[in-house]
Amino acid sequence: MTQTDLLAQGSDQTTEKKILIIDDDEHLLLGLTARLKTNGYAVVWASDAVIAISVARKEAPDLVILDLGLPAGDGFLVLDRMRALSDLVAIPVIVLSARDPADNKKRALDAGAAAYFQKPPDNHEF
Repeated sequence: MTQTDLLAQGSDQTTEKKILIIDDDEHLLLGLTARLKTNGYAVVWASDAVIAISVARKEAPDLVILDLGLPAGDGFLVLDRMRALSDLVAIPVIVLSARDPADNKKRALDAGAAAYFQKPPDNHEF
């Protein structure tokens, strides 16, 4: 499933698609933001697990790109909370993590992530 397919699932709106990036890596945020904006997406951010859910609820993104290694909690906590809240449960989540996929990919997918990618993201795959 491609990122475009995931965005199509996340919203029926005809307006610009919005992506929430939840990551504390400033260089990754800048690079992904530039790439996504170039492709016509609106981008919003959250840099830790504490504010991630409130930003997701306020911004109602069409897609979330989620790191697992976050300050103030980890990405699994964020994913679990998103899947438990009725206003966030249908938003597709792509996990993008530097953590070992052997230990985390199945767990992320079982928790409701739509896809799992290893950092740094491959431009063709991601």
